[in-house]
Parts: sequence; structure tokens; C-alpha cells
Amino acid sequence: MFCACPVEFGAEPNSHTCPICLGLPGALPVMNQEALRLTVLTGLMLGCDIAPISKFDRKNYFYPDMPKNYQISQYDMPLCTNGSLPLHDLAYPKDAQRNIATPNKEVHLVRIHLEEDVAKSFHFENSTGIDFNRAGTPLMEIVTQPELNSPEEAFAFLTALKQILIYGDVSDADMEKGQLRCDCNVSVRPEKQSELGAKIEIKNMNSISGVRRALTYEIQRQISLLDSGEQLEQETRGWDDATGETFLMRTKEFAHDYRYFPDPDLVPVRTDVLVADVRERVPELPKAKRARFVEEYQVSPYDAGVLANDLELASYFERAAKGAKKPKNVANWILNDLQNALSAAGKTIHDCPIPPEALDELVNLIDSGKISGKQGKEVFAEMFATGWSAAAIVKEKGIEQLSDVAMIEALCDEVIAANPKPVADFKIGNTASLNFLKGQVIKCSKGKANPQIVGEILERKLRA
Repeated sequence: MFCACPVEFGAEPNSHTCPICLGLPGALPVMNQEALRLTVLTGLMLGCDIAPISKFDRKNYFYPDMPKNYQISQYDMPLCTNGSLPLHDLAYPKDAQRNIATPNKEVHLVRIHLEEDVAKSFHFENSTGIDFNRAGTPLMEIVTQPELNSPEEAFAFLTALKQILIYGDVSDADMEKGQLRCDCNVSVRPEKQSELGAKIEIKNMNSISGVRRALTYEIQRQISLLDSGEQLEQETRGWDDATGETFLMRTKEFAHDYRYFPDPDLVPVRTDVLVADVRERVPELPKAKRARFVEEYQVSPYDAGVLANDLELASYFERAAKGAKKPKNVANWILNDLQNALSAAGKTIHDCPIPPEALDELVNLIDSGKISGKQGKEVFAEMFATGWSAAAIVKEKGIEQLSDVAMIEALCDEVIAANPKPVADFKIGNTASLNFLKGQVIKCSKGKANPQIVGEILERKLRA
């Protein structure tokens, strides 16, 4: 945030350090302009108020991961305040999507501020090691109002937030790489009490599902203690994912214990230029994209939600649907056949062997009647395996569907003449015999006749 050291996940410990992030005497910080821009961009995406002037403060405390004994952060003049994040159905865990307590809920924010990260501690059996590679990394902290009422809502909030950060190209938001971290404050209260109980913070959660499990455990732990007559005090707890329990780390300091004061080495930031720089970088957000997909491509709200959930999947769909006569059919192929094939092959949409334009070609071949849906699945499998185009595979295998009306009529006449009993059965009301006749026509065409056209011609001739 204040030096030029590279940010790289998995680098050798203490290989990306300098006098500034090591806190050596005389080293002076210089602001990372892009980190400022990305924080303001996040604020705009979340509908925040952007402060006209913002400043950096020193948050003072002694701890091994901060050698200069203070962290450069923001206290009373953060970059962004207020704003909100909408939760949508597909952001919730799958097992909770059918029973959402507050559909279309918006979670309001308190602030978004920018600070430098601290070093990473590694606790061994008899010692602790410190890796300063992470020290000084730009860290954007987003603080919510106490409006999340269940572990499932917390899960949905993090999922929706991660999606927006990826949409804005602010972060890859990979929790395993430490790009998205979460501390949860948990307070419980009796049903008829308006005041929240003691605020207890949980740290060390490295997955969104882990957050849900930790909150489920901690809420029940606090309720059990209160029911037994004990009092709760403000504290910080860790989460042990292996045991499924939280544990006491320390009692929580209050803000005044940090002795905040303005950092004398950094001037206040005027944000008008930053806002002008990033306003055009605000992307179409997931909520707007879902609505547009329904309106523009006539897909269902559920399909729009699944497609918009993944930015790369949404982009793939738009490119594939661009020339499609029926975009809904393209969506069906992506959400069913393509995703199943990718999952079975251990691939993502990023590694998809079928270009979006090639899938569009396949769907148009089916929709135009040149190949049947069954033939389409065979062609799709070949496309996925070889990367060939649909047209090339159809030509190579000679499987183009017969849709010539005159030729199909001739085949229908032959089958009607050769099968007087099923024809008579149909005429006295046994409609099932039509399927037999239809099968005979398709057999005579060596499987190439368009079943829909065959059915229409047979019925017309038999009812004449």
C-alpha cells in the first residue's frame, strides 16, 4: 500500500520486503494510487458516499507482525461510508435457497476504509515465525451494520460481495489465497429485548462455508451460556475448523486503546479526481445483468441468476447468444450439457474446448431442423472431445437431418401403403399407432428424417 514490493501468493517467506514494509527507521510511505482508485470503485459499486477528503491515521499497538508498532489505517475520515449490498437467492447456500427468511434483502454498510495489511505469523511447537511478504499489502475493510440475522445471510453476503469484487476487477477474492478474509461479530439477545448483547468477534475463517459453520456454533454457544445464567463479555475468539468449535483468543480492545492520530507522513486525499477516474470503470453489476438477461434474452429469472453468478459464464453466454435465433435454447445447452461436460472433465468455463460461437452454430443447426436434438447431443460430445465445429462434424459423419418436405412425403406414402393395419387403427381413434408409423418413416430415412415434419405430414395424410 505504501511501497513498491510485489504482491505474490506463495512466494518464499520474506522475499518481498523493503525498509518501508519492515518499518525501518527513516523509511517514508508513499500512497498506492491504484489501491485508492479500487477502493473508491468498490464504494461506487456498493452505492456508498465518497468522502470529499479522506485521511490516513496511525493505529498504535505492539505486536510481532507490525515492527514499527503502528498500522497505517483510517479512523474518522474513511474513503467510503454508507451504501448497501443486495442479497439474491442464488447467493444463499443451496440447502437454504427454498426457505429464505427475507427475500431481496439489502445489507447496509457502515464504511469502507483502506489500510496496510500486517505480516503473517506461523506458530510452531516452540516458536513463532514471521513472514513479512504480506506486510503492507493494500487491505480494504468493509464494515456492515448489524443486520445479518443468520449464518445463511452471512454466507449470502460474502458470496454476493465476492461476486461484485470480481465483476469490478477489484480482487480475485480467493479466500484460500488470503485475498478475501472475514471477521464476524456475533451478538445474541432475548426475543423481546431490543438492545444487542455483548459483541464477540470470530477470527481465522478461511472459507465462506466455514463462516457459516462458525456462526452456527457460536450462536448456539452464546445462547446456551445465557440460558445457564452466565454473562457474556466482549472478546475475540478463533475458529477451529477441524473440531468445529470457537476458542478464546483475547479480550477485545476498544478503539481508544489504539490511540489513533493522523499519520504525519501522509497528506489528506482529495477524492474528486479519483471519482472522475473510476466512474467509467463501474461495470454492469450482477443485479442489473440478471434483469437484462431476462429482458433481452427471454431466459427465466433462475437461469439468468445462474448465468450471471459467474462473470466468465455470463460473458460466454452473451457471445454464444449473440447470433442465436432462440437465446433461451443456448442458455439451456450451457446450463445443462456444457456445465455437465465441464464438471465431468474437471474443467471450468475458462478452459472450455468449445468456443461460444461454435455452440451458437450447433444450437442454430438444431433450431433450423438441419439436425435433430438427439443428433445434436452426439455432435456436442464430438465437439467437446475434438474442438471441431458442429458443421464440420455433421459433414464428416453425414448426419444432417432430412427436412425436405417432398422427400419426407414420399417416404410417408410408402409407409402408409405398407402398413394398412396401423393406418386403420389410427383412423378409428388409436392415436398411438401414429408413433409406430412415424418410427417406420424415420427408419426408412436411415434416421435422418426430421421427426416433427414426419409427424405433421403423417397426421395430415391420415386425417385427409
